[in-house]
Amino acid sequence: MVDAKYKTMQDFKSFSSRLSNLKSKDFESLALQLFQFQSLANPIYRQYLDARKVNTQSVKSLDQIPFLPIRFFKDHKIVSGNASDYVDFFSSSGTTGMITSRHYIWSEQWYLSHAKQIFESNFGELSNFHVLALLPAYLERKGSSLVSMADHFILESNSEHSGFYLYNQDELLEKMEKLADDKRTVLLLGVTFALLDLAESGQNFNSPSNLIVMETGGMKGRRKEMIREEVHDILKPFFGVETIHSEYGMTELMSQSYSIGQGKYTLPNTMRVMLRDVNDPLSISPRSQGGINVIDLANFHSCAFIETQDLGKVDENGMLEVLGRFDNSEVRGCNLLVQ
Repeated sequence: MVDAKYKTMQDFKSFSSRLSNLKSKDFESLALQLFQFQSLANPIYRQYLDARKVNTQSVKSLDQIPFLPIRFFKDHKIVSGNASDYVDFFSSSGTTGMITSRHYIWSEQWYLSHAKQIFESNFGELSNFHVLALLPAYLERKGSSLVSMADHFILESNSEHSGFYLYNQDELLEKMEKLADDKRTVLLLGVTFALLDLAESGQNFNSPSNLIVMETGGMKGRRKEMIREEVHDILKPFFGVETIHSEYGMTELMSQSYSIGQGKYTLPNTMRVMLRDVNDPLSISPRSQGGINVIDLANFHSCAFIETQDLGKVDENGMLEVLGRFDNSEVRGCNLLVQ
């Protein structure tokens, strides 16, 4: 059981170990336990629930759980337990003058281990990859969870060819061509605007057959927002690939989701998506389309129940498609595309 006293760093280590072998059938039970804990141990979430006059003891199913609006991470320290125990944080990207989010973390090493587990469950061991990270703008600031994850993947690949790239396009293209006949897969992990800049650079490029191109979203004010299909139609012919892979993650979540094409994401075992009614944000959508509410059990140290500003739909196989953002929300630096 998770109780109100479950808030020391040692307790979090114990809880984190339960997530590594989490079964789908156990998700709801663990989420409800976590809700009861965070409703007491997270001061900001507690105030939010009080303001909504929620009787926490009456919450018996996932669709009864209130979700904390993601904008709270901009103005508050969202933690469970003793706030003074939290010093390190990830911060979101943003254009000049924009207030960015801070997600305080209990262990960066655990976050990295968790991210590796999710990636390898989708694509196999990182030792089978050369990881080339094209992340300008993110590399030029501190506190990016995406850069931290990419750096860990580079190290775990144990390849002398893996590494970061800023604006050195020639060097990156030469590296990919050099690795064309290598037995490992080349993973090009790139922020969307940088991949588009490369594809529209006019350079000649002989694409290797062992290449995976994975976009992480993000225009960061560098380019106009574009729909996913338009972006992928530009990238695919340049890189010579049939599909563009995608990663869906954000500063406020510890878990990531991945798509191997068509923008449909497979959710990790620590995450569930519940769609809310676009006309009534406090109600679950009666349709398969709506605002994206995320339960991320990996946020056990902060708040696991997040109301994002993204719109999405879930297909008959339970795969998530991100459609865009609410019109009145800020464009997030690490979010996928507006449709």
